[in-house]
Amino acid sequence: MPKDLAFANVTSEIGTLRRLLVHSPDSGLGKVVPSKAQDWLFEDIVHLDTIRRKEYDYYTKILLYFLDPEKIKGRLKEIDTPDAKRNFYKPAHKDFYRSDKVIELQWLLEEILEDREIRITLVASVCAIEGCSYESQQEMMNHSPADLAKIFISGSLSDKIMLFPPIPNFIFTRDIGITINNHILLNKPAKKARTREALLVRYIFFNHPLFADLRNNIIELPDTHQHFLLPKEGDDRKVTLEGGDVMVVSKDHVLIGVSERTSMEAAHQAVHALFNKGVVKKVSVVKIPKKRDYMHIDTVFTQVKRNVWVMLGHFSKKAIKKDDADIVQRILEGKKEDHKIKIIQFRKKDLDNPVYFDNLEDLLTDISRNDLGCDEKVRFIYSGNNEFPFDAREQWTDSCNVLALKEGVVLGYDRNDKTADAFVNAGFTVIEAKELLNQLEEGTTTVEKLKDCLITMPSAELSRARGGFHCMSMPLLRDPLDEK
Repeated sequence: MPKDLAFANVTSEIGTLRRLLVHSPDSGLGKVVPSKAQDWLFEDIVHLDTIRRKEYDYYTKILLYFLDPEKIKGRLKEIDTPDAKRNFYKPAHKDFYRSDKVIELQWLLEEILEDREIRITLVASVCAIEGCSYESQQEMMNHSPADLAKIFISGSLSDKIMLFPPIPNFIFTRDIGITINNHILLNKPAKKARTREALLVRYIFFNHPLFADLRNNIIELPDTHQHFLLPKEGDDRKVTLEGGDVMVVSKDHVLIGVSERTSMEAAHQAVHALFNKGVVKKVSVVKIPKKRDYMHIDTVFTQVKRNVWVMLGHFSKKAIKKDDADIVQRILEGKKEDHKIKIIQFRKKDLDNPVYFDNLEDLLTDISRNDLGCDEKVRFIYSGNNEFPFDAREQWTDSCNVLALKEGVVLGYDRNDKTADAFVNAGFTVIEAKELLNQLEEGTTTVEKLKDCLITMPSAELSRARGGFHCMSMPLLRDPLDEK
């Protein structure tokens, strides 16, 4: 892979995307069974072949067309013929696309396992986590790096023999870490099902030559003193953090969510680490209800343009005022107030005097105006067009979880019809991924020409995995936004 001067640097959510980490759906997704689905953080079992051929493959092609067009332009018919057997998409195959812009984690894992010392250590670590026998550990050492990478991710080499559970959430690469300027903040997963993910990613970042220049810029959050005495899950004193709760909204400002998956203790540690290392000047902690509906802050809102955000209307000013009207009744009924959103902003130069925001819209408006220097009116596109029951239904299928390929051009799910209507009402065009790929292949449009556009992706099965395209991406490099 060629080395760039700036291999990793992210200073916004919407600068033109140049490099990211992904993981395509592996055979482990096809091994999720109903009895273990919730333990493995899935609400349902999904159809693997549909996810691959009819959904995620479109995501790969769109990413390559935007980030690394030489790998795909003029080849769509060739790579999708039955005879090609999807080899273009398979990390261990010689015909794999192998892009240094759209980077597959399984490929990186396979490459570091070529080193015998790393292979020995990582096999021992995985076997310790999974409680493997000594005999299994020794047998694993006989596998090739490609086969071993597959075993670590899917739990097996065949459909008949499983050595340990798969890690089906590995497709959600946002959660493994976050690039903040030229630093990488690694996660500490809240759920046991994601422990092996964190281990594999740690080895990749600290051992793969791609990240050699970044090793001194990798931030790991330490556990609290005597953390092993705390309950397994749900205690805010534990240090748990996932990338879906971290947003880089400007070069000086990061948002950290406190949620079902990220604890307050982790948020506090991240604030101090980012300030002490001089990474940013401002951190806003956004505390959302600890509900599976929301999971991370990027399931509640994401950015589309400097002055445009998509968000769940339940946290709008109007909804909060309506909610406050029956506060007396809730108090009389003994109901807690932890369903509200709470926002506190810390500034490095004045850490003892934080700033509070009453609602999400005020925070996002402040970011657009004061961090990004936007003079235009700040606009909000609401999930489900803010219509009941579509607002909640479509937020559940990740209407607020869009990925910006460049400012104003975002990827979302095709099933969120009312949210698409809201985009149209806000002046955006909506185009299906398949149609866009045809236009790009025929040359009737280019990625440079696309503006203010929602690209809708097939989503019947992918959406059932509980994560959108913001979740399925870990940006490593974005262009800086032009100064306004």
